[in-house]
Amino acid sequence: MKGDLKTYIKRRGSVLLGLTLMFMQTACSEEEPLVSTEEPTVEIKTILTGYEIIWGMDFLPNGDLIFGEKRGKLYLRKNETVTEITGFPAVFSSGQGGLLDIRVHPDYADNGWVYASYSAANTGSGSQLKLVRFKVINNQVQNIENIFSTGGSNTWSGHYGSRIAFDKKNRLYLSVGEGGSTSYGGANTGNNNAQDPKSNWGKIHRLTDTGGVPADNPVIPGNTAPTSIYSYGHRNPQGLARHPGTGDIWATEHGPKGGDEINIITKGSNYGWPAYSIGVNYDGTTISASHTATGITSPLYTWTPSIGICGMVFINSDRFKAWNGDLLISGLASQKLYRCVVDESGVIEEHVLLSGYGRIRNVVEAPDGSVYVSVEGPGRILQLMPN
Repeated sequence: MKGDLKTYIKRRGSVLLGLTLMFMQTACSEEEPLVSTEEPTVEIKTILTGYEIIWGMDFLPNGDLIFGEKRGKLYLRKNETVTEITGFPAVFSSGQGGLLDIRVHPDYADNGWVYASYSAANTGSGSQLKLVRFKVINNQVQNIENIFSTGGSNTWSGHYGSRIAFDKKNRLYLSVGEGGSTSYGGANTGNNNAQDPKSNWGKIHRLTDTGGVPADNPVIPGNTAPTSIYSYGHRNPQGLARHPGTGDIWATEHGPKGGDEINIITKGSNYGWPAYSIGVNYDGTTISASHTATGITSPLYTWTPSIGICGMVFINSDRFKAWNGDLLISGLASQKLYRCVVDESGVIEEHVLLSGYGRIRNVVEAPDGSVYVSVEGPGRILQLMPN
């Protein structure tokens, strides 16, 4: 695993008491802060309910919540009052398409930018994925800028992917699914977008916050210069999160029938789809014997059967005590929220944190250290608050 996870290793032993603890704390303070071994108790509260599918959500620095419905509605929750934000572009809401992720710029307090990804209808047929940034003024979308589009056409309205994350240098990462006309893995695939260096589909893109191409982006095999493509060979990545310690970008990715993945995204890497997957096609045919091959990056962790893996976030708050540094993963098909314990080797434990609430679409951390979870049927947001 890339980066230094030393301060995020879980230490689940007994806590030394008295003078021994004081001595250890003093001796280790310059090298490794002590990590709480106390398990938190968590209160679950419904923040809002009665909406359609809530795909994307994020927080303004003052704690206001901005969120969207997949059908194309955008809202702001301030002091427990929800107000619609008008003026967002027309959204193509069909299949897995619609108003997808929403992300507030890390320097929002200075620049006021909000980013959103959504599917837009093509003039001919099908749709493409677009990324815009805008400002919210008087509950209206204003100063909107189109900063990225996939081009091409997604004629089956599936596998848009689409999460947004920023790294420590405020470069923007956008996950894009394979799109196209179908999804079928193996030698007989009818959709090779994820491996095509000229296609924006099936990739994770890295952009400047204005939509430009960073000079140190990789040159993907088949291209002659850097483009926005940072990694490729992705099927349907619907989760992105920055590790709070290493700064690495982690991603979730839907497998076909089995083989849902967690990946650490590295520059220029090929993650294999549609030639490689631990899962099989929906008709039961084999895609590959394994996910290991020269030039192919294997997943960090997988689920079979599929959980319908989607949003993800790292817990980055001492309020969660021993869970600080753990990874939260949402499951659509499984209707569960998973808490994954990670160390230098990857995911070493998984625990079910929520179950029986419905399809869990997304999970984010609030400025106060609590966790917000979007659930479907009806669309609602739950708050997980450690006591």
